[in-house]
Amino acid sequence: MVVPSHSDLGEMKKKTGDGPDGGVARVRPADHVLYGDLKKASHPQLTRGEGVYVFDSAGRRYLDAVGGVGVVNIGHGVGEIADAIAHQARTLAFAYAGEVDNSPRRELAERLQRWVPEGMGSTRVLFCSGGAEATEAALKLAYQYHWERGHRSKLQIVSRWQSYHGNTLGALSLSGRTQWRRMFAPYLLGFPHIPPPYCLRCAWNKTYPDCGMACAWELQRVVRQHDPDNVSAFIAEPVIGTSLSAVVPPSEYYPIVRTICDEHDLLLIADEVMSGIGRTGAKFGIDHWNVVPDIITVAKGISSGYAPLAAVILAEHVWRAIEEGTGRPMHSYTYGGNPLSCAAGRAVLDYIERHDLVESARRIGAELKQRLVEEVGSLPHVAQVRGIGLFLGVELVEDRRTNAPFPPQWDVTHRIVEKAFSKGLMILGGVTGSVDGIAGDHFEILPPYTIETTHVEEIVGILKESIGEVLKSLPEKRGEK
Repeated sequence: MVVPSHSDLGEMKKKTGDGPDGGVARVRPADHVLYGDLKKASHPQLTRGEGVYVFDSAGRRYLDAVGGVGVVNIGHGVGEIADAIAHQARTLAFAYAGEVDNSPRRELAERLQRWVPEGMGSTRVLFCSGGAEATEAALKLAYQYHWERGHRSKLQIVSRWQSYHGNTLGALSLSGRTQWRRMFAPYLLGFPHIPPPYCLRCAWNKTYPDCGMACAWELQRVVRQHDPDNVSAFIAEPVIGTSLSAVVPPSEYYPIVRTICDEHDLLLIADEVMSGIGRTGAKFGIDHWNVVPDIITVAKGISSGYAPLAAVILAEHVWRAIEEGTGRPMHSYTYGGNPLSCAAGRAVLDYIERHDLVESARRIGAELKQRLVEEVGSLPHVAQVRGIGLFLGVELVEDRRTNAPFPPQWDVTHRIVEKAFSKGLMILGGVTGSVDGIAGDHFEILPPYTIETTHVEEIVGILKESIGEVLKSLPEKRGEK
């Protein structure tokens, strides 16, 4: 095997080859990063962010209408957050929270008590570094709650198809994202799944409100089928994320789910990784239904991307069952509750509260959605503009009369994402497969809560133009490539 020298690598970077569109594309960078797409010719390099914009290495500006990936809620480059992190780094950067306490962790847990639904009582918080870690912790702590009470057969957790709870094996087992599950199926746990509350494509071919909320009552059927003595919890994203791009359930859905959970002694886990910390125009997404969960998982916006941070929030009756039993939550992470990340989270929550950004997300989100409905919703292949607050999505179809999806090989979602990017707008392509696990095109708009009306016009204008150009370039018949 001949190892290329540094000079050889330099020459490799200069060479070009045939691109996927028949043109000339740059060869993949000869570096050491395991990129998400190893066949992609190049990856844009972002160098800085300022407010709602980010800039690449060539100095080009992009409106970050996806907040990184539903993360950046207060905007980029906020000096006081950087100052808080720098101060903490100089004071105490790390302490293992499994053995000792630190002020940022304790103070952030106190802040979160002010955010959660009142019915959760006096909460306790386990901190970690990301959404998948939070899901894994919630999975285990939900079972420990039942274990401590002597109900040790309650091992199953019910989740939904077209859902996403993270990419670690436990979290992926709960997720209903077919394409991401397929390769790793032999590793996955056998958790039961039910169809989502997806009125555009009802699994029962019913129409709301004459449907009897079959999607909610399906939880009852599945729990009984598996025997309530074997089921510990139901986990759901209050507003469904990247697997369905901002599907909002009907008003009756979560109250019914709460009733079923109470009847069968199940914990309701609200996955607020995307919908939490104000993105929907409420403190948590579940607040729109006036339903109190037993466990909340939160990540992304809790630190606005300034540091890796997530949290699992336990209602009082959950942590007290553990306290009155063994007294030891059987879960921890090395970086869980570290002072540096918690200082970032504390500063971000302070900033959101001080600038009333949850209300801003509600107000500017309603404005953005209305403009999207008017300008984008009228395009020939747009099936639906949906969402709430600044958690918005658009679904595209080949035929609006039947809602038949585009052939997956046309890659419509990512063509639109790339076209918008070329025009200076970043949006998030939803994972293909929203319809049946294979087909279905949709994307999300998740900008910082600090956007203004001028940004709304920029987002809508570029989106309308990008969708129109991509749709014109598509084959006229399914047999064409």
